[in-house]
Amino acid sequence: MASAFGHLAVAYALGQTIRPEWRSARFWWLTVACCLLPDADVIGLMLGIPYEHVLGHRGLTHSLFFAVIVGVLMPRLAIPDVALGSRAYGAFAVFFACVTMSHPIMDAMTDGGLGIAFFAPFDSHRYFFPWRPITVSPIGITPFFSKWGLGVLWTELLWIGVPVCVWLAGICVQRRVSK
Repeated sequence: MASAFGHLAVAYALGQTIRPEWRSARFWWLTVACCLLPDADVIGLMLGIPYEHVLGHRGLTHSLFFAVIVGVLMPRLAIPDVALGSRAYGAFAVFFACVTMSHPIMDAMTDGGLGIAFFAPFDSHRYFFPWRPITVSPIGITPFFSKWGLGVLWTELLWIGVPVCVWLAGICVQRRVSK
């Protein structure tokens, strides 16, 4: 997986695309939850669910199906009075689905693991992207504070941090131009 730092950076950049008046503290907490939620499947490892099982790491919670379900459910939590079926509800649903999906997309660009079950529960095959420049992050805190962890941070700075900075600069330029 990419590290939590990489996932959070992308979620922050995506969050900046939302209208400022909609970005409450609740919005940011849910954005963070959505970008990290796919890795809740590591609990299954502790419960004895094999990595390669559809409920294992990078399985169902890393799928498009899961991201859409999360996206549909989150707007009510973000803005409790948003009307179901309204334009705002739809915008938030797409946003939260994209934030959730950013996690497995980045994981599919790492150089380790068994791949991502993008199409679970309908297809349990695991996929990677052909281009995998990000060093896979170790599972656990202790191994992260090692030479391996530094390598992860370096590749994420290059392959996630730089695009995030370009994205944020583009947002700033767009906002200045539209004033």
